[in-house]
Amino acid sequence: MLQNKDGEPKLFRLLGHFSIVIALCTSVLGAKSFEDFKRSQAQSFTKYKDERDSDFNKYLKQQWGAYNVYKGTPLYEKPKPKEIAPAKPTKIKSVGPKISIKVKKIEHIEPTPPQDFIIFKEPEVKEEIVIIPEKEEVKIVSKDISFDFYGTTLGFDVPAGIKSAKFYPQNQEGITNFFDNAASSDYEDFLRKIKTVSKEMNLNDWGVYLLVLDISKQIHSNQDNSNLLSWFVFNKLGYAVKVGLAQRHIVLMHYSKKTIYATPNYNFSNKKFYVVSNYSKGSVGRLYSYKQNYPGADKPLDLSLKTLPNFMSKMKKKTLSFEDYGKTYTVSFEYNQNLIDFMATYPQADYETYFNAPVDSRTYESIAKSIKKYVDGKKAGDAMNFVLHFVQKSFEYERDNQQFGREKVMFATETLYFDKSDCEDRAVLFSYLVKELFNVSVVGVKYKDHMATALYVPMSGDSVKAGKRKLVLADPTYINASIGQSMPKYRSLIPESFVVVQKD
Repeated sequence: MLQNKDGEPKLFRLLGHFSIVIALCTSVLGAKSFEDFKRSQAQSFTKYKDERDSDFNKYLKQQWGAYNVYKGTPLYEKPKPKEIAPAKPTKIKSVGPKISIKVKKIEHIEPTPPQDFIIFKEPEVKEEIVIIPEKEEVKIVSKDISFDFYGTTLGFDVPAGIKSAKFYPQNQEGITNFFDNAASSDYEDFLRKIKTVSKEMNLNDWGVYLLVLDISKQIHSNQDNSNLLSWFVFNKLGYAVKVGLAQRHIVLMHYSKKTIYATPNYNFSNKKFYVVSNYSKGSVGRLYSYKQNYPGADKPLDLSLKTLPNFMSKMKKKTLSFEDYGKTYTVSFEYNQNLIDFMATYPQADYETYFNAPVDSRTYESIAKSIKKYVDGKKAGDAMNFVLHFVQKSFEYERDNQQFGREKVMFATETLYFDKSDCEDRAVLFSYLVKELFNVSVVGVKYKDHMATALYVPMSGDSVKAGKRKLVLADPTYINASIGQSMPKYRSLIPESFVVVQKD
């Protein structure tokens, strides 16, 4: 029997070897599986909706190559400190003008679910009700699939060809069979609805990634079929996504210009394609795949979060407390649990993603009001030091590997949410607060095993030079330290890099 490079049996072509195929299928797979295979083959001969699909299908049938996996790049060259000794409390000289924080009232408007795609189930009937603007009649519609997506129930109708597409046989030919079925289905409206929901919910690339994966899993419970459907949809959406074969299973790979840390990846023409599903889970190993992208699908997966997705509100409240110079302070705020759940899914992106991500307006407004009552009337230096001490003392220090079992940089909202955090998490939160509350320029200061911040302010103390600017160090992890005090261990070290924090 012929074998491919993966050492897997190659089925002979259906035409010219019909008797051999029958023998193989009936003896190994059974009659039912063979009937499914014949139906899938018959559907594959139907006319494609997109002229690109014919050429790409031919390309998929050509000889695939073997690709070796590259181990994911770690965030830190050295482990972060297990414990950080606090500094001796020392009051610094008050400098700067008196502060009066202005908290702009931002009216929150609950997102309007996209008509025809967002549904809520009635408890006593099987139909589902579409939410539409007031003063319009409510329509009753049924959807092929429905699921909760961060607080919103989404519903989609699925083309028959996509439902019936199967990874069969479990080799390269099975991938082309799946593609044939999906590409010849009436997928246009299905794809249009995915685009509409993505736009209406203001999803970034990571949000689209999660949406497509959820849809695929709802349609196909089999992981290989689900991965192939995601591959098909991502390519149609213009993303550079490949699939590979590893031990008869489908591996989904996304192209990213920026490093996705601790994630196995493969090199195609000097471009890294990441197995995002295996973030911090170890290697996938050698696989077989193809070099050419789907025509027109060259968009990289961009993990930046410049604006927040429009998720429904699931507001909760939390109060933090800390002691500073013998006095106890409390800072209360509210947060959207749906956003916390979304952020928790993130793989390890570059630091710029976290330092430049926004905070929900209600979260910022509530925490700014809490801080305002303590700092209004103080000089700028004292006010900024109060915020620095708030970040230092409101959370227990713990490294990510102990808390999460992996490295995880938190968004500012997540740092507020969790009771424990480490250096980069506090640096992200502090940089956001001083930028928003005081309109101060700030950068992240990265060492081999630590992260601090530095401010562009006219204050004395330990400093670093970033470009032509001299910036004063502020370490949100060095408890009791004020602006201008860095840990003795890092005082003489040149930072490994700086993280630019963009001002609005």
